[in-house]
Amino acid sequence: GRAVQKGEQQPLGLAEQDWVYGNSQQQVTVLVKVFTDSPWLLCMDLAGSQAEVIDPKYVWIGPDGKNLEGQRHANLTAMGKLMLTDFQESMSGAYTCTFSHKILEPAAQEEREVVESYQFMLYASREAEHAYQLSARFSTKGCKLQANSHFFQELQKVLNNILSDLLCHITGAAYTCHAVQTPRHSLLHQLFVSFQVSPCAAGWEEVCQQIPSACEDVTKLRAQQARDRVEQFFRQQTSALQHKFQLLPSIHYVASSFSSTRVTSCQPGFGKSQLCSSCCVICQPGTYSPGHEVSCQICARPRVQEYGARSC
Repeated sequence: GRAVQKGEQQPLGLAEQDWVYGNSQQQVTVLVKVFTDSPWLLCMDLAGSQAEVIDPKYVWIGPDGKNLEGQRHANLTAMGKLMLTDFQESMSGAYTCTFSHKILEPAAQEEREVVESYQFMLYASREAEHAYQLSARFSTKGCKLQANSHFFQELQKVLNNILSDLLCHITGAAYTCHAVQTPRHSLLHQLFVSFQVSPCAAGWEEVCQQIPSACEDVTKLRAQQARDRVEQFFRQQTSALQHKFQLLPSIHYVASSFSSTRVTSCQPGFGKSQLCSSCCVICQPGTYSPGHEVSCQICARPRVQEYGARSC
């Protein structure tokens, strides 16, 4: 978990043992990675924690307006600390604690009760997904040949085949053909091929449900492995052209033309946020994210009142 105060880009300084103190002047924002435990939230500010407290009482209220005492995911201590365990998307929202204690005034033989309130905004977060935008070039005899389209379809089949066991797949595949004038040659015709390797494919979601905490790390690793395999495939094309053919095939790979760019995306219901540069934060009520985009869109008909909406 991380904490950020409103109006600040920097994380709020956490005390030792990953504690987050309240602030009576403003809400404290805390990001909690899904399926992990939140940091300890303290029902007092830093100054209050250093002072002696007489007859303290703490009441924590969750986003649904109910007392958190005895609730399954709420770990409450007698000292007013709250930890939310196995944090789920639906647990995002405002958590309020009321801290009451007595002040004794021996001279006047009086005691009075002081009540303070603190609010924490908790948002579920996930690591950003990493897909890869890949491209390569192939020499061809001309741009209007039917063979270009047939070659492109076969290339997609070959690439998907070498990735099939990773449950990754090629998406957004496209090609264009251009005449290229190089400094020392006459006009050449080249196919400019581009496609994306996505981290998740059909069937992988089931694995994610079985081991949700490891899902993000494994999908990220698989996307990286898929990218490496594609690069290896194109390296082999260069090697084959150098050693296997006396006459070059009519369509062949242009050596060293493979390139790879990492593309950041978020899972549905999440988007990039100023609160965290390296992760995705759950979409707030009134916004939604239907696919693997990087931002939550504002819903024109703001009937969506839950966190993490995937449709408007």
